[in-house]
Amino acid sequence: MGSLIPIIDLAKINSTTDLAGHIGAAARGIGFFVLTNHSVSRELIADVFAESHQFFALERSAKEALSIKHSPHNRGYVGLMEEQLDPTRPGDVKEGFNLGLNLPPDDPEMLAGRPFRGVNVWPSSADCPTFRETMLTYFASCHALGRTLHRAIALDLGLDESFFEAKLDRPLATLRLLHYPPRPASYAPGQSGAGVHTDYGNLTLLATDDAGGLEVQTRDGEWIAAPTIEGALIVNVGDCLMRWTNDVYVSTPHRVVNPIGRERFSVAFFLDANPEARVEALPTCVSATRPARYPPIQCADYIAERLNATYAHRR
Repeated sequence: MGSLIPIIDLAKINSTTDLAGHIGAAARGIGFFVLTNHSVSRELIADVFAESHQFFALERSAKEALSIKHSPHNRGYVGLMEEQLDPTRPGDVKEGFNLGLNLPPDDPEMLAGRPFRGVNVWPSSADCPTFRETMLTYFASCHALGRTLHRAIALDLGLDESFFEAKLDRPLATLRLLHYPPRPASYAPGQSGAGVHTDYGNLTLLATDDAGGLEVQTRDGEWIAAPTIEGALIVNVGDCLMRWTNDVYVSTPHRVVNPIGRERFSVAFFLDANPEARVEALPTCVSATRPARYPPIQCADYIAERLNATYAHRR
């Protein structure tokens, strides 16, 4: 069943135009694809997972000291059941840690108090001595790959290849480490590791372990398991990109069911546009018979709306 999610092998892609066709077909269909032989090294992915294991194994007090509740900028530790991706269901049975674009404290946007422009928080070097360096390297690597994918997306949508470049050079990207404990003997009614949701931004690049648990909803409502391929990244369209394309691309509901008898770890890189980017229907995606379906909105405003619905502390 997971074969419904296409696999794009970059080693077999000959040009950006070729890549555009593959991504366009996936984005118009299931909204997900698996990327293999990409530019994020397996060694770096392994290092990120090792750091994630080390971080989540810390004492609860050390993690709580970095709580996202202290940050208006969506940075820091998210405890078990603090996130509620499906607002009609109980909290998600997972914990996470969020990092954003690492700007210096004297950056003009930081000084101006722009939304989501805040300092990252870090575990102590005594607890996790190489954590910061590894995460910043991974963030930069995923950011570069995401911009490459957007060049192909622009071509697929009939735009200049560089259309998204200036909208993604200082993105509201979030790197999330995620830890799902083994499935409990019984969930609360409607509870899961991650409730049914769509992602908020443009693209998500997800690295997973081999525990499984990610499920994607097909257009006919069936739930299928996403494939787990060592070294691969699972990529999906988010809501902002769906808005930009006037629903030509599809942001697909998905969920995570905690595995039985083992932990699950994943690392998600959410590539959202720059905060001031104006998200509005692209001219190549509207016509007399297909008018714009969403009003224009700044990216930061849209992300804030979605996060406010997800976290009780933001409300």
